Amino acid sequence: MATLGGLMAIALGFAFTQLSTVVICIIGALFLALGLDPLVRWLTRRRIPRGFSILIVFVLVIAFAAAVFLLVIPAVVDQVAELVQNLPGAIAAVTKEPWFTRVFGDTSGSEQLEKDLASFLSDPVNLVSLGGGVLKIGTAVANGVSGGILVVVLTLFFLGSLDAVKNSFYVLVPMSRRAAVVDITDQIVGSIGKYVSGQVLLAATNGVFGFIAMVLVGVPYAGALAVVAFLLALIPLVGTVISAVLVTFVALTVSPLTAVIIGVYFLVYMQVEAYVLSPRVMNKAVDVPGILVVIGALVGGTLLGVLGALIAVPVVASVLIVVKQVVVPRQALK
Repeated sequence: MATLGGLMAIALGFAFTQLSTVVICIIGALFLALGLDPLVRWLTRRRIPRGFSILIVFVLVIAFAAAVFLLVIPAVVDQVAELVQNLPGAIAAVTKEPWFTRVFGDTSGSEQLEKDLASFLSDPVNLVSLGGGVLKIGTAVANGVSGGILVVVLTLFFLGSLDAVKNSFYVLVPMSRRAAVVDITDQIVGSIGKYVSGQVLLAATNGVFGFIAMVLVGVPYAGALAVVAFLLALIPLVGTVISAVLVTFVALTVSPLTAVIIGVYFLVYMQVEAYVLSPRVMNKAVDVPGILVVIGALVGGTLLGVLGALIAVPVVASVLIVVKQVVVPRQALK
């Protein structure tokens, strides 16, 4: 029996590994559905039927995604291509700056480095090899497209059947505890939805204001960097910091003064976000101690990557809701 149990555990682990992509898509779709549910409920409170509310929300999301794809992605691709093309010259310009010579001393090998880097980047085969080869890149693109379609379809189904799924779950709970379970479930669902909406709002604020600051200061590739900053800011705790370091490094190719100015801007923005924007947006959604946010983000990021880091905070908030309203009262009765 022990051997059979071990073999079943190995088989289940192998099956979960093979289905990891599908599991991640399901978790991502459920997360998106819970994030869009507050908007759907807001429309239903305006006496719009839930079916039409879901359709309106989904059309808006698809329209936003299409606008980003058609308007932003081509510009980002062009600017990234230009960045790759100008990278050797930018590195050479930095190495010839007086401050670089004072810090690092002799830079006689920089010219050869520039030539080698330009030769490497000018060969498309090398660029493809960086991504793991044509087959690997093609497979990644195909998996990304199919995964995106699967997430969209699952999100639509989750939105349409969210109330039915919750009601089916409530039936399994004894009548004496059903009211408490319904209340806790509604709190968890509402907390996750508000968190997702708040995180997207904060990320959009980071991207928009970052773009304005980069344009005013003169940082190159502002459009591409603003999109990257928006996507990175979706990751709690470290996303904004990573985007600030990336933008500051690119600004360094212009001049040290430009890098200092944009670096100071991000430092000020992070303080405003931490002490003004984030409390006002997030306090109504989640109430999680800072240390638990850090631990949850680290554990979630280790298990599921970026998606795990994204869902870590609402998961921790949900666990805290259960602990405060179920475990703690039971301990008080003992």
